[in-house]
Parts: sequence; structure tokens; C-alpha cells
Amino acid sequence: MSRRVVGHLPTRLDIVFRNGRCVLTLSWRNWKHGCLWIGVLLCVDRGARAEFRFESEVREFLNQNCADCHSGEKIEGGLDLAEVSWENLNSPELARWVKIFDRVDKQEMPPDAQAISADHRRRFLKSLESSLHDTDMADVKLHGRGPMRRLNRREYEQNLRELLFLPDLDIRDMLPEDRVGHHFNKSAETLDITRVQLSAYLDAVDVALRQAVASGTAPRVSRRFHAWATNIFPKAIDHAGRESTFFAKNSRMVPLSTAELNRIRKEDHHDPEMEVAIFRSASWPYYGYPEGFVAEESGRYRVRFFARAVRQVRDFRLLPGLAPLAMTFRARQPSKADVSGDVRAVGGLIDIQSEGQFYETTVLLAKGETIEISLLGLPVPFPNTSHGGPLYYDFPPMPDNGHPGVAFRSLEIIGPVETTVWPPASHRVLFGDLPIKGISDADSGLKVQVLSANPFDDARRLMKSFADRAARQPTSPAVLAVYHRLIEQQLNAGATFAEAMLVGYRAFLCSSHFLFLREPLGEDAHYVVASRLSHFLWNSRPDDQLLELASAGKLRDHKILREQTQRMITDARMASFIENFTDYWLDLKHIQRDLPDIRLYPQYRFDDYLIESMERETRTFFRELVQRNFPIVVLVDADFVLVNDRLSQHYELPRVLGSDIRKVELPPGSPYGGLLTQAAIMKVTANGTSTSPVVRGAWIMDRILGDPPPPPPDKVPAIEPDLRGATTIRQQLAQHTRDTQCAACHSRFDPVGFATENFDVLGGWRDRYRSLDKGDEITGIDRAGHAYTYRVAGAIDSSGKLRDGRPFADINELKKLLRTETRQLARNLLQRFIVYATGTPVRFSDRRQVELILDRCAADHYPVGDLIQELIVSPIFGGW
Repeated sequence: MSRRVVGHLPTRLDIVFRNGRCVLTLSWRNWKHGCLWIGVLLCVDRGARAEFRFESEVREFLNQNCADCHSGEKIEGGLDLAEVSWENLNSPELARWVKIFDRVDKQEMPPDAQAISADHRRRFLKSLESSLHDTDMADVKLHGRGPMRRLNRREYEQNLRELLFLPDLDIRDMLPEDRVGHHFNKSAETLDITRVQLSAYLDAVDVALRQAVASGTAPRVSRRFHAWATNIFPKAIDHAGRESTFFAKNSRMVPLSTAELNRIRKEDHHDPEMEVAIFRSASWPYYGYPEGFVAEESGRYRVRFFARAVRQVRDFRLLPGLAPLAMTFRARQPSKADVSGDVRAVGGLIDIQSEGQFYETTVLLAKGETIEISLLGLPVPFPNTSHGGPLYYDFPPMPDNGHPGVAFRSLEIIGPVETTVWPPASHRVLFGDLPIKGISDADSGLKVQVLSANPFDDARRLMKSFADRAARQPTSPAVLAVYHRLIEQQLNAGATFAEAMLVGYRAFLCSSHFLFLREPLGEDAHYVVASRLSHFLWNSRPDDQLLELASAGKLRDHKILREQTQRMITDARMASFIENFTDYWLDLKHIQRDLPDIRLYPQYRFDDYLIESMERETRTFFRELVQRNFPIVVLVDADFVLVNDRLSQHYELPRVLGSDIRKVELPPGSPYGGLLTQAAIMKVTANGTSTSPVVRGAWIMDRILGDPPPPPPDKVPAIEPDLRGATTIRQQLAQHTRDTQCAACHSRFDPVGFATENFDVLGGWRDRYRSLDKGDEITGIDRAGHAYTYRVAGAIDSSGKLRDGRPFADINELKKLLRTETRQLARNLLQRFIVYATGTPVRFSDRRQVELILDRCAADHYPVGDLIQELIVSPIFGGW
């Protein structure tokens, strides 16, 4: 009798039982120096006791309770017990048995939960759990929990940035998009490597290495550009007319014509008391960049400008602003209204105050780019052709307190800004302190020649130093010898010292020593734990402190691990974890997808500031959960929100000032607080035109509660909301779920989705559905100055009943019910952390450890930071 267990690729485990003992054969494939190596390990230790329990208890239960529906001609649910292997527990078979276990454990099978006694169910589950756990654990102890995994492209770029001291390196888009598994871009199952991908990695590394080499024998010279108001904005009259932008002096408009502005520039006779006042946000066909500035070289540039927040009142007069106004800069090509190339925000958010003052920031520009002023949250004039006549631009009517805007007086740009130490650190990590001299031959792309009196000795010394740092652990002499030979071949063929070294470095950075993360097995497990920890919490390589602890063999000491985890959680580099984790767990990477339908939601037209604020709210909220160690219940029900000026308006809360996200206590009865009602979550679960309780409910059950619904039947069409307003989505779903099978599935998630129906496609509160045909008419002027009309139709009913029969009337009552599910909320989040941190989803043999972690956190109500701490000191993270 024999069984075979095939583990996760690229490892394979054969378990063959002979005479009550087993022989375990391990085969693995490892990319090493461009070759595939195969190894075999034999060991004996484990008896076959689990087989007896498995067959006696389990077979009896299935024959008595399941065979009638899952064998013979009557096969339900796609499970044929006749096809279930009792002899060959490979990965698919193990997964099938785990599914059987879970369905029985959740009392979903047998369908009549009362058909079997609780004791009979318990004995079956105990027997099957023991066998599955032992079988899976044997694989884990031999091979680790999963295969080694490739760095995803975000991690790869960040590793190169830190290794090469190039914080602005941008090579991510040169690499193929990473596939997603288990909702994350860190799954070993999907982070494969192909010839196409390897070629892209080689090209990207070549770009990175050449950027690291000194750009000359001395730092580049910074240039200074200065502009007064009449050179800050390129046009005398904006597309949208003087209401959107005008020049002013002594807070009164100066009606400059195009000819007058050109004359001022030609004569270089600018009035330092003049201001340019802008009252619109940046959107096509706007271009608000300074006249005469283009970055001559790529790099960082310091920007210093004088500005004040103002209000435009009648007759083009300026008064001090009533509140700070947020702005940023955008990097772009100086192509006027024809937007070409990349347009991106740079320099961060800046809140302009009503009193004039200087502001400073730093922007990253590519050669040939300029910067344009981008005010946030203001009207966006847009071409209007709906009347059938010539194109023209509207501007919204003036509010009672005037149009808010910013008046700029001067602007200064200095750059590129270089380090004062030369050659820079990026060069020294490659070539140490070897002397350099300039070269005129630009064929290689390098601008310096590295001089070496003993090139072969220097090559060995530099390669070892670089490899130890790049590999995140010491590199063996056998491994180094391969790269030494490669470099020596280049030198013997006549390559310059620098080019020969770059060939060696390039090969190493595309090898498994840099490109892959491994399981914590063997003598180097401490270094592997260091890399796993840093790629979990920082998305990058371990720092010197972690590597020193790994070298001393201290990274399995729980006290030290907890100290390091806390240090890393409070470090600024934790922002990378927050961004990447929420991008995938909460789908924030899709926040810009599906623009609001302006026919139904004209108030959201061109409101980029709102969408950016929504994204920042959710990321900041999750960061607070981790860093402040909030209990898990805050995930779904909090008595506070994190908002700025735009979000406080969106949530109909008392006004706050400025773009900074800050904590605001909620009034009693507020529907907000927690993830479920945050605007970003409402947006990524809607399509811009309508909301669906099916989509939102299924998303919440999966991402928040960890109970994903099964995929819908292939031939059942999705329900499209009736935009005419004739029927509500609840009425449509009531018809759809008349079928008992449909109703049974939808009962799992529709009620939760209905609780969110009071929130529109961007999370704004509503009491009635909007429509294009039926209902009461609403009219107004949108942010582009265009008149709009929509209708409000049927009232929203957000009540429901959970599958266990508990009713709720609205979102607040649903939150109260979810407060009783704290262990499941914590279990789900912990499982997300596990796959994100290790690249492998929770295996059956992990389940006991998961429950132990939850037990340790239960007394304090499952604090989110503690879940991370307990995971990191567990065998799931650090190995057995």
C-alpha cells in the first residue's frame, strides 16, 4: 500500500509506506547559475498510524451519511466519492479531502444538519483532521510550507533602490505585470519565471546598474530658474476665461492681453508686485506651467514659491481665503493643451494659507519635463458642445463667499540637486574607492572609466562584497567562482573594467540568490527569516540591524523578533507595506477605475481630490489599526473617522480645514466608522454608474469576513440595476432568488450588501436611488459649469437578515451583529497576513497554529498589531 503527496511546485514529496514506515523522496528544481539542478533526499521516520484512523472513522461516516448523494448515478455538487482516492494523497486529493472536512465542519453537509448526532460529527472531524494534519505536516517539515518565490516587480525595484542607493530608480514598468494569487501579488503559485520575464529582468537591471555609475568626475551643476507672476502661468487668458485665471496687483485684476504679456516677457520687465490668481483645478485643456523652464537633466529639483489662498469676489477682486487650499505640482511635457507622455503628481500635498508666505518642496523630473500648478478640489471648466453650436467653456456660478483659489507671486526652481559626496554611494557600492576619469566614448553609455591596477584581484574583491550585500546573506566561494569566471572572461575579451564588472553584477542580480526568497530551512534560516521579515513589513531587503542579528543567529529568539517587529512597524518604510497590502486586500489599486457616471452623479465630475482623499483615508485607517494596535472590532465599527476638508464635506460632518487626514469623533448614530462604509471601499465595489448588493455583499464576505461565496453559475446572467427607476435592485433580486438554489447562495451575501445600499458609488449618503427616467427631478450646475438634471426614484431599504436568522434594520445594526464575530474577523485578517508574509496560503497543518495565535490574542480582543507579532514568532513564519 502506498500514498503519494505532491507538494507545491517547484518541490515534490513522495511518501511511500512500507511495513509501517515511510520513505520520503524530495525533488526540487532550483535556478542556479542558469541551470536546473535536481536533488534527492531519502529519510525514514514516520509511521502509518494515521492511515488506520483515516480509513476506519472516515469511511464509516461517509458511507452512512454521504454515499446516497455522492456516488452511483446520483452525483451532487460535483463530488463523486467513488473517485476520491484513499491511496494517493497528492495535492489535488488532499485539497478535496480538506473541502470535505470544511463542508462537514460548517454543517453544510450533510444538508440536513440534524441527520447526524453532534458526537458522530465530532468523531468524524477529529479523525479526519488528525490524518490530514499529520500528512500535511510531514511535507512541511521536509520541504517547508511552500516553494521559494520570486520577488514581485515592486519588491525587485525596491531591492535595487536600496542595494544601489538609487531612491528614485524607476524600472517597475519594464517588468511584466505580476499575476495575482489568493488576492495578493506575493503568491509563490503565481510568481513564476519565464524566458520572457528573465529577459525583462536583465534589461531592467542593466538600466539600474548604469544609472548607479557616476555621471561624471564631479557632481552635475545645479541651475537656477526664477519666475515672477507673469512668467508663472503661460497664458494671459485661460481657456475658461478670466473667471478661472487672471493676473492681479493690489488684489485687483490687471486685464493683460496676450500681446501685453508677450511684450513683458520679451522685454523681461516683470512687476514683482504682480500675482497670478488661479481658481480652477488642472484638467484638459489646462496647462499651467512656467514660461521658459524645462528640466535639462533628469533628477530632483527644489521648488520654492510665494503664494496665498484667496477668494475671487465680484468685479475680479481678491480677498483673503477663508480656509487653506490644497495644491500639488504635476510633472509633464511642455506640450500645451496636447497632453503627451506621463502626467503625474510630484512634490506632495501643500496647504496654502491665506497669509502670503514662501513654500518649499522637491520634485522628481525626467529630462525634458516641466512642472505645472495643480490646485485641488476646485471647478474644472470643460468644453461644452451639447448645444450644437461652437465650442465654449462654462464656469460655475460664484458661491456666496466667492470662488476659492490661490494667488502666486514668485517661483524658483533649482536643480538637479546632487549629493555633495562624489562619487555617489551608488557608484561606490559597485566600484569601491577605485579612481575614475572621464571618457569621451559614449558608446557604452558610461561617462567615467574605472581605473584598476590589479583588475582580477579587484574584481574578486568587489564581486564578493557586492554579492554578500545583494544576496542578503554571505555567498559561498563555489557560487562566487561562477561570477569570477564570467568577469574574467569579459576582461580577457578586452572589455573595460567597469563593463566587465557590470556583466557580473547583472548576472548575479538575475540569479536565484537575489531574485528569489526561500523557506527558512537549513543553516542559513536566520538570514531567510530576516529577508522574510523585511519583505513582509517593508517590501524590501533587510537593513543592517536585521542582518547583524541574522549573522549572530538571534532571529529565532522571540524577544528579539518582537523588538524588531515593533521597530519595523513604526519605521517610515512601513508605508510600503500599507500601500501594497491595501492595494490587493482592499482592491485600492482599482481606486481610479470606473469614473462616476456624470448623468447620475454630476457632483462628482472631475473630483480627483475626493478620490485621492478617499484612498488616503483607507490607507491611513489601516496604518492606525496596525501601529496603534486597535482591536479587530474597529475594522468594522469605529466611533471615529479619518478625514480631511474634502472628506468631511463628503460625509456631511462638521467642516475640517486642510488636506491632512486627521481623526474626527463621530456623532451618535452616524453610519460611518470602520472599513465597511469608507468611501474608497464603496467605490471599488461599485462600477461608477450603480451599486449592487450582490457585488458588495460578496466582496465583504470574502475580504472582511473570510467566507467567500462560491462562483456564480456560468449560465446565470448578472443582474443589471434599472437606471430608469422603474424597479429597485431589491425587487429584481427578489425575482432572481425565487429559485431555491439561487436563494440559498444569495442568502450568504445579499443581506450584507443591502446594508450598504444607502451609500452611492463614491460612498456618499443617499435615501433614494437616482434614475434617468422615473422619479422627482433634481437640477443644478456641476463642477464644470454645466447644467444637469437627474431624478430620484424609489426609497432605499437597507434591512436584511443574516443566514443564521439574525435581522438588522440598517448598516448600524449590521455593525452591531458583526461585533460579535471578532474571532472570525481576526482569523480572516491573520490568514491574509500569512499569505502576504510567506507567499503560501494557510495549509491544513497551519490551522492549529492559527487557532493558537488567536487564543493568545483573544484576551485583548485581537489587536491588529498583536496578530502580526504573534504570526512572526510562530512556526508558520519562522519554520519548524
